[in-house]
Amino acid sequence: MTYQTFREALNKYLNDRKPEELKECYLYGRIPPIEKLDQSLSSLINCERLALSSNTIDRIGYMNGLRNLKILSLSRNNLKNLNGLEVLGDTLEQLWISYNHIEKFKGINTLKKLRIFYFAYNQIKDWIEINKLNELNLLEEITAYGNPIHERIVGENFSPEPSQPITSLEKEYYREFNIRIPHLKKLDGRVFLDKDDDEDND
Repeated sequence: MTYQTFREALNKYLNDRKPEELKECYLYGRIPPIEKLDQSLSSLINCERLALSSNTIDRIGYMNGLRNLKILSLSRNNLKNLNGLEVLGDTLEQLWISYNHIEKFKGINTLKKLRIFYFAYNQIKDWIEINKLNELNLLEEITAYGNPIHERIVGENFSPEPSQPITSLEKEYYREFNIRIPHLKKLDGRVFLDKDDDEDND
């Protein structure tokens, strides 16, 4: 399969603009796909939103120059961990990493400003990884369906439908998150039920 470097993709996208001029940069679904990040990424010093979804990136790196980045999308890549994101701890507010191969959230505690975290369809097997998210005091919303922790309770191939009444198995799944991240406001597209309402509907 043919790939391109991040530098090549960025140069095509810039089209005579300077990288420091970009507030937003959309390099998702490149053809051929971006396989690896490189030093040219650090030139996006004023970028606030970076979209790199639907490529074949297998490692995070070269983020140290992105001192204004607030939203990062890396969904549908080949990531196995979050190493390299710790340098974004002072600014990153949204992280989208669904459809990867991530098993652990090592270093997630450094992202102190994270409010939204989408990690559906990864390989999160152990609830201890969810416990780590409780350290993120500003975290409000996550998507976690399609991970083993979801499938063990609700079943495989079950996509949540927030417009439909919540099932008993979904309630069990939601309680597991509520115990571990009490300040969470939204899970898998559904606003958390008030505890009293939840008990009334059992």
